Amino acid sequence: MTARRNFKRQVRARAAKTGESYTSALRHFLPTPSGDVMSEARNPNTVRLAVAQTPVRDDPRDVQALRESGREVRALMREAAAQGARLVHFPEGALCFPSKFVMSVDGPDTVGPADWDRCQWPVLQSELAAITELARELRLWTVIASVHRLTGPNRPHNSLYVLSDRGEVVTRYDERLLSKTKVSYMYSPGVSPVTFEVDGTRFGCLLGMEIHYPELFAEYEKSDVDCVLFSTSGTPGNTAAQAQGHATVNSYWVSMSVPSQHSPTAPSGIVAPNGDWLARCPADGSPSVAIAHLDAGSEAAADAVTYGRPWRREARAGIYTEHQVNDPRSEDRTAAF
Repeated sequence: MTARRNFKRQVRARAAKTGESYTSALRHFLPTPSGDVMSEARNPNTVRLAVAQTPVRDDPRDVQALRESGREVRALMREAAAQGARLVHFPEGALCFPSKFVMSVDGPDTVGPADWDRCQWPVLQSELAAITELARELRLWTVIASVHRLTGPNRPHNSLYVLSDRGEVVTRYDERLLSKTKVSYMYSPGVSPVTFEVDGTRFGCLLGMEIHYPELFAEYEKSDVDCVLFSTSGTPGNTAAQAQGHATVNSYWVSMSVPSQHSPTAPSGIVAPNGDWLARCPADGSPSVAIAHLDAGSEAAADAVTYGRPWRREARAGIYTEHQVNDPRSEDRTAAF
């Protein structure tokens, strides 16, 4: 710990002396894989990320509501692009989060199996197509939630589409650990994690109530992701605190995108690897985006990425075994002081 404090003190001292930013000063102290000091011209992988909050509507039969959701998503895409974002991340239900009562064959007051024939699939697909085309026009990677239709009689997936800056669906994440209602009546669960890269930065995706499962976040750490994109329509518990916890223990960024309706208690935002919020949307219920620069050399990330993450990996690899001892006073749990 003392060595880390000394290291950060040296970086800050150089920054104060030269007038450089902390990030620029840090590059003089970090070695490259070859062992040489990183040059001023060689920047680590960075990306500018936008996280959005949008109003979420719950009736997929309502054509006008689906169209309005699509227009709002595209407006925020343009805003994110105007602020220099390379990727924009939307909440679960950005186009529609179908209500369990609206979809229920036993409804409207009783939850039962969902009747997916009620969904206006052509309208939903046309809105997704327009979003994909705009991603191409803006050269903006876009992660957008929607229902992914399967072959009947299978229930659809609850999904995140990853749209590239070329206007292509490069992958799709399907929610795996669904709520009891979702898995019992509404959706087919997904089966695997998904990763993708933008400008050398690796992302993973989670959805719905999966913030409650630390093993999913740990799985992405083992996959060398730099940032997890978590989209939700709202889930019990303090999601903001959990997002900070997952970012801290895994030493990566976490982007949490929520509906604007929930922003008064937990607005959308981006957490740094040290657990601090880098950017948050307004807590006033308004549709908006917040922007953060994901840079492993920044003060908010350097310590966690340089020291924390490598040490935890080393610790989990069994380094303690050779230091364990055979001692009767160790084995006897009732041994006196």
